Amino acid sequence: MATPMRAPAAPVEEVRAARGEAHERSLISPMDLRTWRYRLLYAAILLVLLGALATALFPLYWMFTNAFKPTAEIYKFPPSLVPQSWDPANFKLIWEVFPFPKYFRNTLVIALGTLLLQITVSSMAGYALSKLRPALGRVVLLAFLSTLMVPSVAYLIPQFLNIRSLPILHISLFNTYWAIWLPAAASAFNIFLFKGFFDEIPNELVEAARVDGASALQIFWRIILPLSRPVLAVVGIFTFTGSWNDFLWPLLVIQDPNKQPVSVALYYLNTSNVQWNAMMAALLITALPPILVALLFQRQLVRGIAFTGLTG
Repeated sequence: MATPMRAPAAPVEEVRAARGEAHERSLISPMDLRTWRYRLLYAAILLVLLGALATALFPLYWMFTNAFKPTAEIYKFPPSLVPQSWDPANFKLIWEVFPFPKYFRNTLVIALGTLLLQITVSSMAGYALSKLRPALGRVVLLAFLSTLMVPSVAYLIPQFLNIRSLPILHISLFNTYWAIWLPAAASAFNIFLFKGFFDEIPNELVEAARVDGASALQIFWRIILPLSRPVLAVVGIFTFTGSWNDFLWPLLVIQDPNKQPVSVALYYLNTSNVQWNAMMAALLITALPPILVALLFQRQLVRGIAFTGLTG
């Protein structure tokens, strides 16, 4: 009796597709991981990434542990990685000495103002270069990108002179938040990021809106911005955290103690007679807001980075 012929085995991808399973993609395929060479390569890459992660997290861990150490232990040599006794009194002491609410309010005003101006200017510039296509638009974009090749420290003296005597108006912006907001309003990297994202929005939507009588500003406000939430999330979070942690430029242009951000105020606090454990507690309190923002908007941040990386 003749045995029935068996159908050839289906490839793994077809079986997964029939079952509705997701196909995982990686730099190293599962077939390559069966060989010992690729396993060693995979293990080496994993160890390098773990080492980089430990290098990035160790300063935060050191700041966290030193904030809970008593004064006698923090000056002990060799230093201990884990506190022998946890002392939360450092936070109470530094909170009574340093007016955190006032400086947090100043920093929040600076960060929100920088965020609003930077998103407004960068998004409108990216929209103009992407959808309005002005004359010499590529030359303007090249000029913007060329500024990324110059170190930011090289801009300090020209910006300082402009803030001391604003061109045309000839007024000084020292000890005002405009001295921080105006130089940060235009970001070449953010303009390039917005422009690349807007290029992926179909031009048919813009043309259809123009046929319906919408102006360029209405198209930008009602069509482009609602479709740009991923890039807005990325730019917003990076701008907020960068403005919150900014130190050098506010130190130069804000001399009024009642208007200084928390980073500058902590610098002057460090020059006084403050113990290191209390100073570490102050730094830990200051680092909490940007960390909380990153944790709260983690999903939007990851989604925005992935989306802008694929489309931009």
